[in-house]
Amino acid sequence: MKVKMILPALAEAESPFWRPIKYSLFPPLGLATLAAYLDPDDEVDLQDQHVERLRLDDEPELVVIQVYITNAYRAYAIADHYRAKGAHVCLGGLHVTSMPEEAAVHADSIFLGPGEHTFPAFLQDFRLGRPKPRYESAVRTLEGVPPVRRDLIKRDRYLVPNSIVVSRGCPHHCDFCYKDAFFSGGRGFYTQAVDSALAEIDRLPGRHLYFLDDHLLGNARFAAELFEGMKGMDRVWQAAGTVDSVLRGDLLRKAADAGLRSLFVGFETFSPENLRQSNKKQNLQRDYEAAVQRLHDHGVMINGSFVFGLDDDGPDVFARTVEWGVRNAITTSTYHILTPYPGTRLHSDMEAQGRLVTRDWDRYDTRHVVYRPARLAPEQLEAGYWWAYRQFYSWPNILRASLRHDSAKHMLKHFAYTAGWKKFEPVWNFLIKTRHLNDMLPVLEAILARVGMREPKPTAEEKVLRPLNPIA
Repeated sequence: MKVKMILPALAEAESPFWRPIKYSLFPPLGLATLAAYLDPDDEVDLQDQHVERLRLDDEPELVVIQVYITNAYRAYAIADHYRAKGAHVCLGGLHVTSMPEEAAVHADSIFLGPGEHTFPAFLQDFRLGRPKPRYESAVRTLEGVPPVRRDLIKRDRYLVPNSIVVSRGCPHHCDFCYKDAFFSGGRGFYTQAVDSALAEIDRLPGRHLYFLDDHLLGNARFAAELFEGMKGMDRVWQAAGTVDSVLRGDLLRKAADAGLRSLFVGFETFSPENLRQSNKKQNLQRDYEAAVQRLHDHGVMINGSFVFGLDDDGPDVFARTVEWGVRNAITTSTYHILTPYPGTRLHSDMEAQGRLVTRDWDRYDTRHVVYRPARLAPEQLEAGYWWAYRQFYSWPNILRASLRHDSAKHMLKHFAYTAGWKKFEPVWNFLIKTRHLNDMLPVLEAILARVGMREPKPTAEEKVLRPLNPIA
């Protein structure tokens, strides 16, 4: 059977003339995971429109397309093209789960939620000639999942080909989170067996890894066993976690000992009212600066995530957020305009309040305002978002943040990573076009190398418990 699996390009990545580096970081791991359920003699073509020109002149029998909100229109056009040619077209992903009726118009079969059990069930039905129009995930487990079909991934076209996911979902339920809606209707957070995760890591070449898990530290027992197993593997890796997970216990130390060198942390907002409104309880009454200090003490760089446009945000939110990030030597900052994705509680609330102003999915990219903010004009919010990026990544602020570290090696490391990420985009574009992007991986590994660790300061929790422990 001829099978084609497609990740259509997101809006700004479609241009053949300019390819932002962020769209050439990770291969389409979700599609490669589903491909593992196909028969060995099936002919599979996996195409990622972010890194290659999509070919549409072939004749596959089965087409599987992954749909995000800002590639939805491209996904639907591709789906319609292949259906007209007689192929059976499947659509799945975040947007399909949140808007199934919309997606079903363009598909022969749609998939709601994760596909570890629905896709094998579909394949069995398809081979028997009776595929269903809709498959909805209910069983949530990673037991028995076959190895990802990494042979289908064009490794040389990505800066980070060794992306990996060892869990699904997140234990928290923030109102604005797109992923939370994707995992509704069953277990919202679950992990691989530790041995299976370690075996997958062991199969990956080179040193660098990037865990794409929404919250790698979300199950402390699983994470601790995973990090213990990774010690001695000589890996350097990046992942995502929460402020709470950084401050709680010694999990961060175990992660750093196993090779963690950079953590994506969702700070999102400094306003307690915003946190309460967003149901982001895990950040309430947490000391952000203590979390930053602890990460720096363990030699871990920080990619801070911040959201603008929550209801308690006023005109000063942009300058305050940038200043805090520079003062605390955040390595990179990722800013977002609050976006009410369909399927989320935020979207339902704003729709009920009559605050949504467009259903043009291309604008739901966290760079445009698609609702009526409470305390900011839409133009003010968009202008502030772009101002924050320019200011944080200005040369003076890159230098200033670098100098906040207390050793020359950490200063140089910070400067190289921050400047390399945002100030040399024409160079990245040249490397992408000339197919030399993967040659930069050793440079990334060198920047992520451990350069020493300070004696960590005790957290507030540890200060409370220490008098009770005569050995401490």
